Amino acid sequence: MDLSTLREEYARGGLDVPDLAADPATMFERWLHDAVAAGLHEPNAMVVATAGADARPSSRMVLLKGFDAEGYVFFTNQASRKGEELAANPRCALLFPWHPLERQVRVDGVAEVLDQARVETYFRSRPRGARIGAWASHQSRPVASRAELAAAYARVQERFGDDDEVPVPPEWGGYRVVPEAVEFWQGRPGRMHDRLVYRREGDGWAVERLAP
Repeated sequence: MDLSTLREEYARGGLDVPDLAADPATMFERWLHDAVAAGLHEPNAMVVATAGADARPSSRMVLLKGFDAEGYVFFTNQASRKGEELAANPRCALLFPWHPLERQVRVDGVAEVLDQARVETYFRSRPRGARIGAWASHQSRPVASRAELAAAYARVQERFGDDDEVPVPPEWGGYRVVPEAVEFWQGRPGRMHDRLVYRREGDGWAVERLAP
């Protein structure tokens, strides 16, 4: 397969400073709305990149479950690899890859652990099957086979029976990534892409353009 021939010319639009909202949260909401309106598959999917105390990077896709001026929220098993790495080094990065719109959003920030009340509220909103799965799967740990996973799921189903009140597993929690920089990337012809970055400056934000 000759990957050198796979390319597209980006020409859907541009991005300049006058196009930006006053703050990155408002701008992100505007672009997320566009992604939802365009019918993108899981527009709230994002790559979370972390690195532990050994500085070895890792990344994975998770779902954004909330955002505001304070940051970007997601939930996960805190005993997973990303949870262990965030405990050792809370600095992380997010990436929203909205390819059909020729857009990306990149976030550099610091992860804060969410309070238990927020975690419990979200966990109760999940489908029951997902709540059962959170108990059955020790995320990122080796497992012998699919059959072993299925057996673990069946044991949890038997444990909770028909009770819809499945509690939050002790290893499960959430994070808010407090942004220090948020980059909005718009593809342009000739690979001369627009890259505008909000960076924290005192109580507000400064904006700069980066070369593509």
